[in-house]
Amino acid sequence: MILPAPPSPILLLDLVAEHAALQPALNEAMQAVLDSAAFIQGPAVEQFTTALGTYLGDAHVVPCANGTDALTLALMSLNLPAGAEIITPAFTYVATLEAAALLGLRPVLVDVRPDTFNIDPAAIEAALTPRTGAIVAVHLFGQCADLEALRAIAQRHGVALIEDNAQAIGATFRFADGETAFAGAVGEIGTTSFFPSKNLGGLGDGGALITRDAARATLLRQLANHGQSQKYHHQRIGLNSRLDTLQAALLQVKLRQLPANTAARQAVGTYYDAALATVLGITIPARDARSSHVFHQYTIQVEGAGRRDEMQLFLRKCGVPTMIYYPLPVHAQPAYAYLGYQAGQFPVAERLCETVLSLPIHPLLTEEQQAYIVELVKQF
Repeated sequence: MILPAPPSPILLLDLVAEHAALQPALNEAMQAVLDSAAFIQGPAVEQFTTALGTYLGDAHVVPCANGTDALTLALMSLNLPAGAEIITPAFTYVATLEAAALLGLRPVLVDVRPDTFNIDPAAIEAALTPRTGAIVAVHLFGQCADLEALRAIAQRHGVALIEDNAQAIGATFRFADGETAFAGAVGEIGTTSFFPSKNLGGLGDGGALITRDAARATLLRQLANHGQSQKYHHQRIGLNSRLDTLQAALLQVKLRQLPANTAARQAVGTYYDAALATVLGITIPARDARSSHVFHQYTIQVEGAGRRDEMQLFLRKCGVPTMIYYPLPVHAQPAYAYLGYQAGQFPVAERLCETVLSLPIHPLLTEEQQAYIVELVKQF
């Protein structure tokens, strides 16, 4: 079989081209920081976080060094006792558990929904105990978890709801009463990451926390700055976790482009949906009608033992890169063996780890490239 050649190089994420389009504005922002020499906590940090808070419906935004620190700071602000239980999805990146484990808290895993891959509210109800301190909901791949059910559970049981919003910045959720809220701004605290591959990515590490509670925002700022509100006066044990001025200045440029980039990602997702919906052997991503989808990833499921890996190899040979998020469930990671979970306890998460495959999706993916990718999937 002669494999076709791609119409032009296809990348999972084309940051070079994305940045080239913004280069004059990025250069200007960078030069302004260099000229000011205010590299730590310069004015661009407050300007960016204010702009992001406005974008997210007038929320308070507290910057920090990365998304994992954001999760850690969120849990620190709850002042939970050692060993308190933190409910997390079994299908997620390890940072969701890592923050809890580092603080001496106990991650309690629950399975995810087979359609949206997001945390299953029914499984949360079954896992709640008097020791539960918080629920961490991950808005996976760009779509909100069931915030209606999650908020109700958290309020009913008096536990905190934390939203891990690293993959869904700008997504919205519509509640039954007509309220619409941004992902990350519903629970006590939302967290996000500005890792370069994220929809709003920096040119290095960065993260932030989101809250509608002004007092909580003040506490989070204190915790992220060595536990101090006034220099050399430390009220709490905190972290040294800052978003540096250069990253903030660059992120402010990219924030202005975020709505257009989100629309472009959504257009690719819509094309994939229409073109792949009837292809035998794969399942396209399910959409929750209450949530917008910002498509951090476009993740299909490939049916049949070993077929996912075969498809990935076939696409790679044809010049189409793909990724598997995630190849090993968190309860099977050696670092978390101490939690005592066994194979088979989270069947949905375990099956997803064997079937999911993320196709290229980014704002500059051309129609010709999209058509080529779809044709290859159909051929396979």
